[in-house]
Amino acid sequence: MRTLDVSVITENIREMCIEANHFLSKDMKCAMKEALRTEEAPLGRQILEQLQENLQIAGEDMIPICQDTGMAVIFMEIGQDVHFEGGSLEEAIQEGVRQGYTEGFLRKSVVKDPIYRENTRDNTPAVIHYELIPGEQVTITVAPKGFGSENMSRIFMLKPADGIEGVKNAVLTAVRDAGPNACPPMVVGVGVGGTFEKCALMAKKALTRPVDERSEIPYVCELEKELLEKINCSGIGPGGLGGTTTALAVNVNTYPTHIAGLPVAVNICCHVNRHSVRML
Repeated sequence: MRTLDVSVITENIREMCIEANHFLSKDMKCAMKEALRTEEAPLGRQILEQLQENLQIAGEDMIPICQDTGMAVIFMEIGQDVHFEGGSLEEAIQEGVRQGYTEGFLRKSVVKDPIYRENTRDNTPAVIHYELIPGEQVTITVAPKGFGSENMSRIFMLKPADGIEGVKNAVLTAVRDAGPNACPPMVVGVGVGGTFEKCALMAKKALTRPVDERSEIPYVCELEKELLEKINCSGIGPGGLGGTTTALAVNVNTYPTHIAGLPVAVNICCHVNRHSVRML
């Protein structure tokens, strides 16, 4: 049994909130550079060059890569042989977000109530997802999610007879409807199967998978490639101003489902697709 003080969780999440909002992950940096290399439209290349310049300035001057520093989404993979001490794990996570957004001078975007909308002034509470895994390792993923792209996300409750063509049409419909509002080039997370809430969670988590990694399931891998090609033929382009780079990746997660259903969720993220991952 491994013992871990919750103060370690707080400190790491504090640092990760600041890190994710100032620096792209390695896979996203490579994807952006490749997009600039392959973009065919002059205006599209100009937009991508401006985005690269923005990233450089953000890193050098410690300015957030996007003014919308998002609502903090935290994925906690916790080994079942880990024992936490020193207080509440939930409170420790929220304190890490509070410190990160306050000390990092990141925009506070969370309101206490969805109707009365009084700002919490420290960007808490975060949205936290827990998963128990074998062993005694803890993996933390901090994924700040801005709402320009979040608002473009969709859930489709398809019929089983709609099949894989229905899944393709749902994803392409969501991307077309999003258009420039999701700040392309985008990353498209897709969840297929499970239930209403399970497919949405899978789509969200799909955005944290490195964009250079494809699904290990052969047909899903082919689906990801086909959807990416079709999305990039849509003409939406960087910034929604036209071009051949509308998406940098399509990541699809699947799960068993009920005989009567085919749930599909599409969670779109903008070109920064912020996420930071640490293993403790």
